[in-house]
Amino acid sequence: MTDFDQPCTIVIAPDSFKGTAGAADAARAIAAGWASVRPADRLHLAPMADGGEGTLDAFETAVRGATRMPITVRGPDDGPVDTHWLQLPDGTAVVELANTSGITLIDELDPLGAHSLGFGQAIAAALQAGAHRLLLAIGGSASTDGGVGTLVALGAEFTDEDDRPIRLGNIGLGTVSTIDSTRLRPVPPGGAQILSDVTNPLLGVAGAAAVFGPQKGATTRQVARLDSNLRRLARLVRTSRFGHVDPDAPGAGAAGGVGFGLLAWGATMSPGAGTVGEALGVPQAVAGAQLVITGEGRFDAQSAAGKVPGYVAGVAAAVGVPILLVAGSIDTDPTGFADCRSLAQLAGGADAAMADPLVWLEIAGARLAETVGSPAWT
Repeated sequence: MTDFDQPCTIVIAPDSFKGTAGAADAARAIAAGWASVRPADRLHLAPMADGGEGTLDAFETAVRGATRMPITVRGPDDGPVDTHWLQLPDGTAVVELANTSGITLIDELDPLGAHSLGFGQAIAAALQAGAHRLLLAIGGSASTDGGVGTLVALGAEFTDEDDRPIRLGNIGLGTVSTIDSTRLRPVPPGGAQILSDVTNPLLGVAGAAAVFGPQKGATTRQVARLDSNLRRLARLVRTSRFGHVDPDAPGAGAAGGVGFGLLAWGATMSPGAGTVGEALGVPQAVAGAQLVITGEGRFDAQSAAGKVPGYVAGVAAAVGVPILLVAGSIDTDPTGFADCRSLAQLAGGADAAMADPLVWLEIAGARLAETVGSPAWT
């Protein structure tokens, strides 16, 4: 049993608190609060991500020698987006959909017209620069285009009955008649891994349109149209040179179907948090620690199924290290955590917590440090 009266090594590995604080800032704030109470502890900051917003930043923080590669791409609403991809020293490129074709990049939601072309342009730029392996973080998309925009940027051609290029976005899928993949760039020699915490299929009641379409502004009628257009795309892909890609494959519905498009290209699906954690050395860090702290904006029933807190908790449990939780809100029983703090509860409400998240994250870190190892631990 750990003697918490002695200085300890603490791993602080939160996800971003989406829309309010990035993972690196969250880790620093929790660490500051903890150090204000237990200054002798050794704090190892390991900001995490699950394939969504902040994945690229997590790699940049953790991998020495990582280099941002600036690029301007065509955003999901056709406007220019100044962004970047990340070049790692081993020749791997990390490309993030959220900062190229993400929902935060558009002023008005456009469920039928938004597209993923910019994400594909960033992938193409990484390949052009010589990347031999790709890590593709696909959370936070603005579109439901089945990944067609991404594939167009990589060289595929989608045409209508008059042999004209279809419109980008889901709206164009309703007119697609032919797919030509002869000019499609190949997957790099080291492969392309899709990082995602989403396991939804492409189609149906659990698919990209039904589950995520409303978040992107789709009405009930538009959801039906989005799904119908994706179904048309899936039929054509099945008979094209892409070969058979199962639209029911777990993760095919991720990012509005970008998961499906990337699977058709030849990429492989990987659990986002697990792949990021392994790449960042989280298991090794946890194995050498006496305590772990993780967190995210909203801890709910899905948190244990592929999201950062569930992954980090599993790593800690495997080596018998106790784990603590900090979350913006805690909406389900945090089974397996020795102690937890909700920012909304500390601040007296969600609005107050979101107005100044770093302050409340620091307070949460301090409160956890004050009770570390106490009989109140579950």
